[in-house]
Amino acid sequence: METLLTVENLVKHFPIRRGVFRRTVGAVRAVDGVSFDVRRGETLGLVGESGCGKTTTGRCIMRLIEPTAGAVRFGADGVDLCTLGRRELMAVRPRLQMIFQDPHSSLNPRMSVGDIVGEPLKVGGHARGAELAGRAERLLESVGLRASDARRYPHAFSGGQRQRIGIARALALEPELIVADEPVSALDASVQAQILNLLVELRGRLGLSFVFIAHDLSVVEHISDRVAVMYLGRIVEISDAEVLYRRPRHPYTEALLAAVPLPDPKAQRARRRRRKKLTGDVPSPADPPGGCHFHPRCRYARPVCRTDAPPLREVADGARAACHLCGELTLEGL
Repeated sequence: METLLTVENLVKHFPIRRGVFRRTVGAVRAVDGVSFDVRRGETLGLVGESGCGKTTTGRCIMRLIEPTAGAVRFGADGVDLCTLGRRELMAVRPRLQMIFQDPHSSLNPRMSVGDIVGEPLKVGGHARGAELAGRAERLLESVGLRASDARRYPHAFSGGQRQRIGIARALALEPELIVADEPVSALDASVQAQILNLLVELRGRLGLSFVFIAHDLSVVEHISDRVAVMYLGRIVEISDAEVLYRRPRHPYTEALLAAVPLPDPKAQRARRRRRKKLTGDVPSPADPPGGCHFHPRCRYARPVCRTDAPPLREVADGARAACHLCGELTLEGL
């Protein structure tokens, strides 16, 4: 399949400033050399614990925050979004849209739902007046809401309905790629399933590509074609979803999968008895450990893991993992 998005060595460091003169004394390494690609019509799941840099990666792709270094190449011509000026970026922006995590704070409470959904069309000069109102109503219907909801305000809707409004707004300009930043984490389990099914249906009908950011591997499993696992600003494993869930190649992925509850109580108890929990806390991104970032918590760590950062290399079945021992370990999936 055609590659739609290529992220190359993306870096985002936030400076730490102290003192009266606000001198820079360090940096938070939120994203530390991330590389991956997204094919046209594909959903790439980006998963990891809170604070690992997933959301920052998504916002850097969208240029909502400026990357420190790296390249984000988009489209068949491979234009680098990081080098575009304001006008050039505005011309490309309709092709990339974002769904935000909190469906309440991402909607303007002073605007009607029709105005919220139609705002991208109005700002871009794509529609006015009755045509704008009609297109906004059709967008609402496409995400499972009623055309009459266009006259209501966000406070009149539930969390799941608000997220549908956010999805309709993201679809307004007919994008090719959508970055979905934990779009179901603030919703109840039953509503999560509805939103995930909606995204799958929209992808099939409109030919969309997704970067789906989440911390819950059980959510990512049902929507992603491939999964990239992040830890402390780096990607530690990336592979087809089926391969990753069947046989993880990195110890951190093994730990994440072991934390997903099983529906069978007996199987859950058996796994809990043989499972070894992670020890320690996630290190600070302002002072990450040397070598492999995961080695202080890894039960398989060897001296080389403390000194040398492992590259993200192909191991088997198209999977890539950043582990010195990934060819020697036998890890458990679900």
